[in-house]
Amino acid sequence: MQIDTEDLLQRFLRYVQIDTRSDSHSETFPSTPGQWDLLRVLESELREIGATDVTLNAHGYVLATVPATSARAGVPRMAWCGHVDTATNLPGAARPIVHRAYDGRPIVLPDDPRQTLDVGTTPYLRGAIGQDIITASGTTLLGADDKSGVAIVMAAARHLLRHPEIPHGVLRLCFNPDEEIGRGMHQLDLAELGADVAYTLDSEVPGEIDFETFSADAAELEIEGVAAHPGWAKDIMVNAVRLAAQFVGALPRDLAPETTSDRAGYIHPLEVRGTADRVKVWMILRDFELDGLAAKRALVEKIVADLRAAEPRARFALTFREQYRNMRYWLEKDMRPVELGREALRRAGLTPVSPVVRGGTDGSNLTSRGLTTPNIFTGMHGVHSQREWVSLQDMAKSVETLVHLAQIWEQSVA
Repeated sequence: MQIDTEDLLQRFLRYVQIDTRSDSHSETFPSTPGQWDLLRVLESELREIGATDVTLNAHGYVLATVPATSARAGVPRMAWCGHVDTATNLPGAARPIVHRAYDGRPIVLPDDPRQTLDVGTTPYLRGAIGQDIITASGTTLLGADDKSGVAIVMAAARHLLRHPEIPHGVLRLCFNPDEEIGRGMHQLDLAELGADVAYTLDSEVPGEIDFETFSADAAELEIEGVAAHPGWAKDIMVNAVRLAAQFVGALPRDLAPETTSDRAGYIHPLEVRGTADRVKVWMILRDFELDGLAAKRALVEKIVADLRAAEPRARFALTFREQYRNMRYWLEKDMRPVELGREALRRAGLTPVSPVVRGGTDGSNLTSRGLTTPNIFTGMHGVHSQREWVSLQDMAKSVETLVHLAQIWEQSVA
């Protein structure tokens, strides 16, 4: 299968230069204006490649159709999804650098030479020797999470529109905002999407198809102390900053992201903001099983209760919010979307793998709402860091996988 890799590359390079970092403190949807900039670009490009029913709705979802080329009745309508936002921790407007035919030597990112990629310390980089590697310049995210997925969906749609001889059913395309802050699909109307099955393009290793994610809650703790002039504060002041420090210090070290792996969940304080009078702590809780997630909630509640008992003059307000649930709970009841995805990977010459995802996807939300949505690889690595990178050849393999997937679902109809 001949994929237009140069078109794929140029799309990706355009997308990553647009700053689409999301903002969890924003009350708008999308949460940042930069996301609108990329969404409008995608709306225009979809019209250019010949997609139909192209819309950008008020909530920031770009939807479009690749019309069916098969005359078979009953072919399920499939959706492909990618999110336009990037993570909140670093700037999101990249200066991308293409390292053609990577030769295996260390890659030093020029805007911050402390940021390096080396085959000895960077997972999967050794396997990419000879490929075309894209990085940022050292001070920003690259944005491959998930602009690689966005570019892959666009390239696959363009390929099928240029090759109407390839039989497939109706394909729906969806580009959404705010996945990184857990809101990616909250405003999506499933009737408007109009799909029977879906796939997100938001995973890493070639051959990967995911159907098991964390279950996730967010938590907020607001601590109100007692204000006093520090010069005359003895026996009066209750310092909310100190109480927040005690709270964070009481979180078990062995339940932190930096000390856990595989199927172990964690409690992660994300941000602390405030003054001696009032402080707010934001955190996330993760576990693959609901009872494990409940246990982590109970642990946080106990730590707060102990602090409240030790300092009754302070006010502690703790709230939890459900973010998403492990999509395995639904997909294990119907593994057909996963099995057909695995067949598409095999046809693309890849070995299917399904590791547990130490995170969540927009598919977690969609699957829990009744639209089964496994997650397919894009080739991105080192995400949420300045050392993020992606291989152009791996992205092209993902495009090829989607083209096979469209045909396999068409062939699955008797």
